[in-house]
Amino acid sequence: PRSDMGPGLTLLLLRLALLAAPAQGGGGTAAAEEVQIEVLHLPETCSPKSKKGDLLNAHYDGFLASDGSKFYCSRTQNEGHPKWFVLGVGQVIKGLDTAMMNMCPGEKRKVTIPPSLAYGQQGYAQLKIPPNATLIFEIELYAVNKGPRSVEAFKQIDKDSDKKLSELEISQYLKEEFARDGKKRHPSAHDEILADIFKKNDHDGDGFISAKEYNVYQHDEL
Repeated sequence: PRSDMGPGLTLLLLRLALLAAPAQGGGGTAAAEEVQIEVLHLPETCSPKSKKGDLLNAHYDGFLASDGSKFYCSRTQNEGHPKWFVLGVGQVIKGLDTAMMNMCPGEKRKVTIPPSLAYGQQGYAQLKIPPNATLIFEIELYAVNKGPRSVEAFKQIDKDSDKKLSELEISQYLKEEFARDGKKRHPSAHDEILADIFKKNDHDGDGFISAKEYNVYQHDEL
């Protein structure tokens, strides 16, 4: 059974470019600083709860705590679609990875993130975040899916069962997923995403993504 791996698998292979922090600079007080979480809405049925490695779909707004100015709004990005990302693996700033643990679909949170768990002493010029900025995010979580780096996902892509993913296998898989979700994409999107996958995952440059390279989240054994 495919369960909920359809959207999860698609996102394995899409570039989850979502507020990924560059170098995270921290001060000496990082250990004493924590993310503050305020639950704004909790649905009656709170299941499943998010955990490391899960694929999440969420909208969120980011504000500077100093003056309340908004520096990010997911609803104005990507035609207003909620953001997909894998939790707990550094695809978002460390504070968001922490803030969105044990969260359930439909839940809303307001979280305050200290600089050491955000963009630190460097800040982030592209988003106009100054150095040593405390950030506030208002988050609405829509979906919690099994993460894309599961054993089942790897085996589904690895057609010849040689424990490594070739460019041809991933190319074919991308075509299947694109056909399945039915979204219109520019013809160049396939090649761009394929190149990006290998750039980010083929660490030894041998032209294949091994089980070890693929399974970076260390929660499954192949």
